[in-house]
Amino acid sequence: MPETADTADAGGVDPTAEPIGVFLLDDHEVVRRGLRDLLDAEPDLTVVGEAASAREAIARAPAVRPHVAVLDVRLGGSGESADHEGIAVCRELRARMPDLACLMLTSFDDDEALFDAIMAGAAGYVLKQINGSDLVSAVRTVAGGRSMLDPGATARVMARLRGPQPSTPDELERLSPREREILELIGDGLTNRQIAERLFLAEKTVKNRISSILSKLGVSRRIQAAVIAERIRERETGQ
Repeated sequence: MPETADTADAGGVDPTAEPIGVFLLDDHEVVRRGLRDLLDAEPDLTVVGEAASAREAIARAPAVRPHVAVLDVRLGGSGESADHEGIAVCRELRARMPDLACLMLTSFDDDEALFDAIMAGAAGYVLKQINGSDLVSAVRTVAGGRSMLDPGATARVMARLRGPQPSTPDELERLSPREREILELIGDGLTNRQIAERLFLAEKTVKNRISSILSKLGVSRRIQAAVIAERIRERETGQ
């Protein structure tokens, strides 16, 4: 499946625009300091808060209303819950701030964490080995409402969904025929403009329809709808 949203570099910083507020969550002080220095050096980015633990992040982030949260997937501690604790923070923060874009940061290429992050509403998932300029670009990308997932990552999520699926198509029962058609095109990776051109609709109409689709499916991100579209396609083709 192609990417579900444009992931091009946001580029062209507007000096008159409000700076993008960023919140940092990482249990290593040195990492947080490095991220803060990197992001604060950009004229259009400003770090508005930080935390070393899930509890601190959930308490502090809503108060500063960031546009983007850069969250470490694995926080300090022991046990299975610590492995994906940052994803739980993503889910909780987005429940409180639906417009927040969460960019997951991790040292490990973990398909299970990638899947969980997408289903928690994360807008992007990058490895800590990313260079500084690419991380800055990733923050701008998700702040602009786009998804920061490369085709390989998307393909792995789709592979994770293959196999036996529930037989009751609950998702489709909630959608009108036109919404089902749009959902299929989201699964094909088309942008709003491309969907509008394909279906001879106004782009604003497509945007409103997609908002309705997300609401009916009980998800908050386009990539989550694409995952559902792929699951339906797999089920119907018997693959």
